[in-house]
Amino acid sequence: MTSSIEEDSITLTAHCLCKANVFKTDVPRSKLPLPAYVCHCDSCRHVTGAMYMADVRWPEPRAAVDISNLKPFPFSPRMDLLFCPTCSTPIFWASRQDQTRLLGVLTGALSNEKETLIKFVDQSFVGDTLDGGASVWMFHPNHDGSEMKRFRLGSDDENAEELPQQWPSPSELTGYELTKEDAIPIRCKCRGVDYVLHRGDYSKTNKEDLPFNIDPQTYKLVAEFCGCDSCRLQSGVDVFHWTFAEMKHISFRNNQPFPTHSTDLKKMIDARDPNVGTLTYYISSPGVERYFCSNCSACIFYSWQERPEILDIAIGVLEASDGARAEGLLSWTFGARIDFREDGDGGWRQNLFDKVEKEGEEYRIERAYPKNWKRLAKEKAIAKGEL
Repeated sequence: MTSSIEEDSITLTAHCLCKANVFKTDVPRSKLPLPAYVCHCDSCRHVTGAMYMADVRWPEPRAAVDISNLKPFPFSPRMDLLFCPTCSTPIFWASRQDQTRLLGVLTGALSNEKETLIKFVDQSFVGDTLDGGASVWMFHPNHDGSEMKRFRLGSDDENAEELPQQWPSPSELTGYELTKEDAIPIRCKCRGVDYVLHRGDYSKTNKEDLPFNIDPQTYKLVAEFCGCDSCRLQSGVDVFHWTFAEMKHISFRNNQPFPTHSTDLKKMIDARDPNVGTLTYYISSPGVERYFCSNCSACIFYSWQERPEILDIAIGVLEASDGARAEGLLSWTFGARIDFREDGDGGWRQNLFDKVEKEGEEYRIERAYPKNWKRLAKEKAIAKGEL
């Protein structure tokens, strides 16, 4: 009898990056795939640092789940976001009004089972992105090829407005070549982190001397796709997106100088300098610091000791006037191989990564964007067997 039960169910596992919080429960195979709902609203992007958020119902009764070690953030009058205070992983959504309502678990916190664990159902609040955000490469993310419809606002309203596939029109987008404002906020949901990213002037720099993150054609910052387990777990989102900037191009809102070396940023945090606000960090591996908001959990920066004067910046916390993709400042690697996509091999995320790459390329072609220099370099490295 026990063997039959085990064969008819799988163990659903969710955990944070530092693994201080691990949750397990059994799910009947007949219930798979679990329906997941995607949200692109401003709040979800700024509370995760990601370009979107997705969650499924955690099937275990809330009263049976020990969430005492998670820190609650009052996301809205209705919902708390529960995250690990050590490594920042947002794991659960919890109703503030109904203690019997099942928890929602962020899909990025789930293990990469070989079964088709998740089916993405629809995309809400795409209108908040202005430019379509990540929804433009998420039309068909499922194994069965089913379409995930996009809605301007919430999808659960009987009068919900579905957005056409071509929304927004190319004429409304900044595009590959044009630029917009020269400074945009870096801002988490609670605004405890509130900095400014400035456009650097590289126009007089020789092409061969440009930093690795600068597009030699447009002088925009590169924007890349990451599928590694660490970024996934820190953010709670399956595909994360980073840009990169020299620290000298970041400032505090009060015009106080921002540190130009990651060691100095750590020192400011350790000294509780008020200029850094609620920023803190977690050392995820030797020489790597992951910076996040200690109040609302948002991923903000990634730092690596091999390039201590450059920070990875979570694109979800940028506030550009032209939309979530900030195309006026960023040069996207649409359709390129997702970085560290091998972390998804053998599990349900492998298909998701395949679809994101495919639809990113289709979007690039439809919009007549060229392959940027970083994409071309990746393809060359793959052809040589270096990736």
